[in-house]
Amino acid sequence: MSHKKASGNAQRSELDRSIDLGMDQFGRFLKRSWLWLFLIILVALFFSSVIRIPGVNPGTVLAYAFQIIFAIFFVIIQFVALFWFLGRPRSYWVLPGETGVTFADYKGNPEVLEAARRIVTLIGGVKAFQAIGGQPVRGLLLTGDPGTGKSYLAQCMSTEAGVPFGYVSAASLQSMFMGMNVLIIIRLYAKARRFAREYGGCVLFLDEIDAIGGARNNGMGMGMGMMGGMMGGGGGGLNQLLMEMDPPSIETNWFKKILRTLGLSHGRAQSQPVLTIGATNVPESLDRALLRPGRFDRKINVAPPTDKYRPEVIEYYLNKVQHEPGISIATVSARLVNYTPVAIKHVVNEAVIIAHFAGRDKITYKDLVEAQDVHEFGLRQLSELTSVERRRLAYHEAGHAVACYYLMDRYFPAFVTLHMHGDLEGAAAFAAWRQTETIITNTREDVLARVQVSLASRAAEELFLNTQLNGVTSDFASATRLASLYIGAYGMDGTLTSYLAFADPIAGGTGAIQGQSQLMERVEELLQSQMRAVKQLFLNHSEALMAVAEALIEHDELVAEEIKSLIDNADARTAAQAVFNDFQPLLDSATNGCAGRNLLSHTVTSFEQS
Repeated sequence: MSHKKASGNAQRSELDRSIDLGMDQFGRFLKRSWLWLFLIILVALFFSSVIRIPGVNPGTVLAYAFQIIFAIFFVIIQFVALFWFLGRPRSYWVLPGETGVTFADYKGNPEVLEAARRIVTLIGGVKAFQAIGGQPVRGLLLTGDPGTGKSYLAQCMSTEAGVPFGYVSAASLQSMFMGMNVLIIIRLYAKARRFAREYGGCVLFLDEIDAIGGARNNGMGMGMGMMGGMMGGGGGGLNQLLMEMDPPSIETNWFKKILRTLGLSHGRAQSQPVLTIGATNVPESLDRALLRPGRFDRKINVAPPTDKYRPEVIEYYLNKVQHEPGISIATVSARLVNYTPVAIKHVVNEAVIIAHFAGRDKITYKDLVEAQDVHEFGLRQLSELTSVERRRLAYHEAGHAVACYYLMDRYFPAFVTLHMHGDLEGAAAFAAWRQTETIITNTREDVLARVQVSLASRAAEELFLNTQLNGVTSDFASATRLASLYIGAYGMDGTLTSYLAFADPIAGGTGAIQGQSQLMERVEELLQSQMRAVKQLFLNHSEALMAVAEALIEHDELVAEEIKSLIDNADARTAAQAVFNDFQPLLDSATNGCAGRNLLSHTVTSFEQS
């Protein structure tokens, strides 16, 4: 009984306090606005003819008043229309479910996906989360290389949360007029909060946020800073963005503002749950105030898919197009190391284009290979080469390809051509290799193999053409740089002294290793030893190199499978000939040597054909 009485007294006390607070607010409103109320009452009485002024006609006064009000509104409307158009945010809004992509469509980054799921759970259950004292997540910063799927992830999050999604390019928040960027941001977040009130939440995605969120201490000089401020630059837009991301508890609903002014509504204002997702490739350029907790609470680095998860991205995009069922996902994945999801999607689409113009309705593995080559090297530009130049370039590039095949375990020779390509200007011909897995560390043998591959062009020229060509400048520069690192930075030659502590032998500029004759001598000694090693390799596999070079002269371009087939067949012929030579003395001395020789010759011939 006493408990119910205490509860009733508490409710009456709360009601009394509410009434007192409302009366106080209404009293303050009357105290501040009594003059305006008095004037309004006088004007109303005058026009209702309750109060008459001799010689003054209420109708005439009303007519003049309307003319003045019309003129004032005409001028105001011009400025309002101008600022309305200039201050309109260039945004694209998608209502819940209209993006058509969900978490099931996001592949290749399960850790990132799990972090996004948690944020979506907080958006959907924000009331329950706030009930236990938690604060909703206000900001999420997505960093990573272009094409890793930052905006795609934001769309998936909005769909899963069932809230509107707004896409804005941060560069469009800038304006050439002073203060307009502030107005644009105010209107953008006003619309976002209106959606949040209607749907219970909203996701606002600011792409390339570094365009407006750059650090303020990286500005230009005073003169240029003043000019930037007059032309709409400066830090006004960033300051407004900081305030909108972490706003004070103020009422944003205009109807509630009127009620609060009249004292008819009071209580703590509730900020609508608007999640700002920013994306950038250069997070180090952002202002520190933007990165503090309370604004960008969470930071997620969206990296390209790893070797483990890249196959599911490839399979996802392959399943969206017509393709031959025999394509090996693992083989394609080994070719597309370090590819982002957008790059994988582009390669698959390029393969569809190649198949379409070839008159086929399904893509093949060869289409994917060709599409990747076009993506990395650009369109082929046919070169008119003389027979002498073709032979020289063929043996030069075949040296790189064959050395890569034998020496670089985690790479494979992917492409060799005698033609120029659009994205490799200045290269009359080139050989390219690709890694078969993600490579982070390199052993002593790996570095020496890279040095030998760089020197392989000169070795092939001297052994098979008996000359030296001028196209080895970049090869020698690469080999010298690697040898300098091997000796002076990696400590792989038995020394612990790092030349980086005295000068930078990697920079390659004039005087980078000036005065360090000892390093120069050791580098030259290492290069000479690796040149001898790669020459010995070519002597052991001379038929393989000649096979690749001659095929290149005939066909102009070779891809990975063709290179591998040529080298393997050449090695098989060399092995068969070695077996024949080993047995030759025994066959000559045997009684049935002729029959044995014929049998062995038949065996060798069959082995070569297979």
